[in-house]
Amino acid sequence: MRVPIVAGNWKMHKTVDEAVAFVNEIKDHLPDPKIQETALAAPTLDLTAMVKAAQGSPLKVAAENCYCKNSGAYTGETSPSMLWDAGIHHVILGHSERRRIFHENDQLINAKVKAALKVGLCPIVCCDETMGRLINGKRVHWVVARIIDDLKDLTPDEVKKVTIAYEPTWAIGTGQSADPEQAEEGCYLIRQTIEDMYSQDLANQMRILYGGSVNVDNIDRLMGSNDIDGVLVGTESLDPQTFLRLVNR
Repeated sequence: MRVPIVAGNWKMHKTVDEAVAFVNEIKDHLPDPKIQETALAAPTLDLTAMVKAAQGSPLKVAAENCYCKNSGAYTGETSPSMLWDAGIHHVILGHSERRRIFHENDQLINAKVKAALKVGLCPIVCCDETMGRLINGKRVHWVVARIIDDLKDLTPDEVKKVTIAYEPTWAIGTGQSADPEQAEEGCYLIRQTIEDMYSQDLANQMRILYGGSVNVDNIDRLMGSNDIDGVLVGTESLDPQTFLRLVNR
């Protein structure tokens, strides 16, 4: 059975003090991780303080990005080994904002996934689609191509450590969430792609999340779908009480 996960993605929000205060407010009110996992992805500067504050609680602290090298002349980047050494076990890779604003392509994301796995990190790999692709009925090809390229050359044992997050570009930060049928279709297509690439057994083991304007009004309907194993929450994860309502719905 796949354990569902509710993960917040703060993006470029919260100082270290704000992040620690947030963790202290929620850490004693989270669900049993055997039933549902809870994670927060935060800016790099916040991570070590959050790990310390979350110690002994079910909260998993995640990074929002990393580079594909462990050291070198890469000004401004954070390496996978640095994250692992800081006590981080999960990292978001390939978020649509990284693709759109920073022009990251699938080849770079694939290299980042491999580098993260090599040091022990568990990647949360985001794949998206554009509204144009959706309207023109080409959603299948777009989502499938993303997965094939992002997971290229990974072994079955490596893929088992990956979580996929399906995030339609048009739903991120717009307040316009995909309806449960659309979200389920996207996650189903991803699972079928994993089955085609590897095996049905492996596809059934993988967790696939939905992200894009998730809130307290739609989370139950989204997570009630067969192929949606959790959600990646943006804006609604910034307030501790709202986030607790989501994780303890």
